[in-house]
Amino acid sequence: MRKWFPLIAVSIGTFMLLVDVTIVTVALPALAADLKATPQGLQWVLDGYALALAALVLGAGALADRHGRRRLYLAGTGLFAVASLLCALAPNAGLLVAARFVQGVGGAAMFATTVAILSVAYHGRDRGVAFGVWGAVNGAAAAAGPIAGGLLTEHLSWHWIFLVNLPVSLLAVWFTVRGVTESRGRAGARFDLPGTLAFTLAAGAVTFGLIRGGEAGWTAPLTLTAFAVSAVALAVFVAVERASDHPMLDLRLFTQRSFAILMVAAVLAQAAAFAYLPFTTVWLQQFLGNGPVDAGLLGALPMSAASFVAGAFAGRFLQRVAPRWTIGAGLLLIAAGDLLQSRLDAASGGTALIPGLVLVGLGVAGVLPTLASATLSTVPHERSGMAGGAVNTFRQLGFALGVAVFGAVFSDRLTGAADPRAAAADAVNTTVTVAGLTALAAAALVLLFLRRPAPAPHAVRADEPAQEPAAAR
Repeated sequence: MRKWFPLIAVSIGTFMLLVDVTIVTVALPALAADLKATPQGLQWVLDGYALALAALVLGAGALADRHGRRRLYLAGTGLFAVASLLCALAPNAGLLVAARFVQGVGGAAMFATTVAILSVAYHGRDRGVAFGVWGAVNGAAAAAGPIAGGLLTEHLSWHWIFLVNLPVSLLAVWFTVRGVTESRGRAGARFDLPGTLAFTLAAGAVTFGLIRGGEAGWTAPLTLTAFAVSAVALAVFVAVERASDHPMLDLRLFTQRSFAILMVAAVLAQAAAFAYLPFTTVWLQQFLGNGPVDAGLLGALPMSAASFVAGAFAGRFLQRVAPRWTIGAGLLLIAAGDLLQSRLDAASGGTALIPGLVLVGLGVAGVLPTLASATLSTVPHERSGMAGGAVNTFRQLGFALGVAVFGAVFSDRLTGAADPRAAAADAVNTTVTVAGLTALAAAALVLLFLRRPAPAPHAVRADEPAQEPAAAR
C-alpha cells in the first residue's frame, strides 16, 4: 500500500486544484448576488485562476527541477490553502479575483510537479496504472467541480467551496510527507522571471480581449489594444526564451512535430471538453430553474463518472496503444458528445445533456493521461519537469481561452431574444457546436499528423510497460 502513497498524494492535490477550476460554476449566481459581480467579473473569477495556472506552471517546473519537486509540491499546497481561505473571506468581486489568482499560483506549483513525481516513483506496469489513475482523476475532477460546488453552495454557502480546500490540503501534505521522496531535474534550472512575466501578459491580454470583445465589440479600441499587447508580449516571450541559457520552455522542442501537435491538442481538448460547462450550468439554473445541486449533478456527474470509470479500468491498456489512436479517438468522442448536446429547444430539460456528457467523459479518459505520457516520451528524463509543465500550461490556457470564446458566443446568442428560454437553448446549442468543431479539428490534426517520436536519450517512454514499442500506425 505504501508504494502508492505518491500516487495518492499527487491525486489528492490534482483533484483539489482541478476541482477549483470549475467548482465556482454553479456558484456564479450566488456570487453575482452576494458580491454584486458583473458577468465579465464572473468570467474573471474562472479565468483568473486558470490563467495563473497556465502562466506559472512552466516556471514552477523549472523551480521544481532545481530545488526539488517534493519541496515545491508542499509549498504550493500550503499557498493554495491560504489563498483558499482568502477567497472564502473576500468581501467583493475584485478581491475574490485577486485571491483566485494567488490560489492559481499555489496550484501551479503543485501542478508543475505531478507528472514528474509519478515518472520518478513508478516504472514498468506500475507506471501504466499510475498514469491511468492520474488521468482518471484529471477528468473526474474538472467535471466533479460543479457537483461539489452545487452541494456546498446550496446546503452551506459559496464560501464553503473554498473552505473545503483546507482539510483536503492537509491530507495531501500528509501523504506527501509520508510517501514522496525528493527528486530533482537538470542542474542549473532557475526561475525565468522575464519569460514568466511576458507569457502571463500575453495570455492575460488575449483573454481580456476575448472577454471585452464579446461585450464591447471586436473593433472597440480597448479590445484591439488588448490583442496588440498580447502579440507584442508573445514576441517578447519568444525572444527571451531563445536568448536564455535556461528557458522555462525550450522552444526547440516545438521543432519536433510530435511535441508541437501534442501541445495544440492539449489546448483544444481542454477547451472542447470543459470550457462550455459554465454556460450549460447557467442554462440549467437561470433558465430551467434548477438549484445548484441539481445543476451540478445534471451538468457534470455523467461526464465525471464516465471519465473516472473508463480511465481507472482502461489506463494500463491505453498506455500500450500508439498515442495517435488513443488521443485521436478520444477527441472524436469528445466532439460527438459536444454535438449530441446541441439539440436543445425551449421544451428541453437538463436530462437532454446526459448522453453527450457521457461520451465526452469517455473521450477525456483516453485523451488526458495519454497526452501526459506521450509528451514525456518526446523529451529526456531531465526535461520531464518542463514537459509536464508544458502539458498542464497548454491545457489550462485552453480552458481560459475557451471560457472567453464560448462566453462571447453564448452572450451573443442571448442578446435581444423575445423568448428567453428558447434563446438560452439556442445559445447552448451554438456554444457546444463550436466546442464540438474544436474537438473535431484537434482530432484531425492528431490522426493525420501525429507519429510516435523516436525516443530521446534517457526518455520517459509512453509505452514503457510493453517490452517493444507499439507500431506507429
